[in-house]
Amino acid sequence: MINGSLPPQIDRVLRYFSGLSREERMQALASYSRKLEPLPDRFKDLPREAFSVPECQTPVEIFPEHRDGRMHFYAEVDARRSPTVAAILAIVFAGVNDQPPATTLAIPGDLVRQLMDNIGLGAREAGLNAMLMRLKRHAADAEGQSNGR
Repeated sequence: MINGSLPPQIDRVLRYFSGLSREERMQALASYSRKLEPLPDRFKDLPREAFSVPECQTPVEIFPEHRDGRMHFYAEVDARRSPTVAAILAIVFAGVNDQPPATTLAIPGDLVRQLMDNIGLGAREAGLNAMLMRLKRHAADAEGQSNGR
């Protein structure tokens, strides 16, 4: 099911994945994992605890920025060891970066399931969903700060 509230970039990826075989999807995920934007130096010395996603088996930290009413997310993850995590983040970030927090908040809760459907990576779903929930929490905090001004 493709949800109308999805950012266009994510909707395109879901439509693209729906036409691929399992092996083609795995290859596409590997390709997307290489598109994850590198973590800027300004984040490298920050304490990691506030940004880590402990529910994910893969060590991953998500760093939000909220500027001028728009969100931008970065992540620190070893894309070579965890290409699926890096790919999901790259796909989601492509749709929500430089958009208002409401764009992130509108992503349906079953996005990970839609992406992972028929890939056989169901064991990873809990951690990937936790990352999505972390993005939404950061977006909700940013939206609350914007509305509180």
